[in-house]
Amino acid sequence: MKTSKARENILSKIRKALGTHKAPQPYPAAAEDVTPVYSTTELTDEENFASAFIKLGGKFVYCYNEADLVENIHVLYENSGWKQVICSDPALQNVLNKNRLHISTLADHTFPEAEVCITGCEALVGRTGSILFSSRQFMGRTAPVYYPIHIIVAYAHQVVADTNHGFRLLQEKYGEQMPSMVNFNAGPSRTADIEKTLVVGVHGPAEVYCFYVDA
Repeated sequence: MKTSKARENILSKIRKALGTHKAPQPYPAAAEDVTPVYSTTELTDEENFASAFIKLGGKFVYCYNEADLVENIHVLYENSGWKQVICSDPALQNVLNKNRLHISTLADHTFPEAEVCITGCEALVGRTGSILFSSRQFMGRTAPVYYPIHIIVAYAHQVVADTNHGFRLLQEKYGEQMPSMVNFNAGPSRTADIEKTLVVGVHGPAEVYCFYVDA
């Protein structure tokens, strides 16, 4: 299709004008206050986890050391009015007992009606804000999902950047004796099965706390 000489002359003049004159900025002041859509600040894996975990409805508690951990759990217990607390991790139960905080009983399968369960975990995943559990933990299949309130205690060395690093941590810990089940929990249980209305705590804990010990 041929272009007429008159049309080509007009287009040529337009191209020339666009090349020599810049269009004015509609809102020149706005350019100075533009905030980037994606933050360029690099966060640590711990900060990424805390941010994502809170967005998912979890409650994150930072503890400087185990003494601070015990104090924070005690304050939460006093303010919540819980009647029965169990702990599925013997090492954590020992930490509480050594610090004279006798609020929990070491869990076994005879405590189906407890309100609160304290557990450890395998890893905290920074990118997703999820927590990795496995069947190699005592009551690892039931403790993280059965009780109405779940308290997780995690330490600094358990924080990983992403899920693949979590699996690598399991491999380093268990070698050829890998757990038969692993589970990634992300905050309180949620469902929208009924009339597409979001309900919390139907298929698992309604409240999930993560006590992070920076030690």
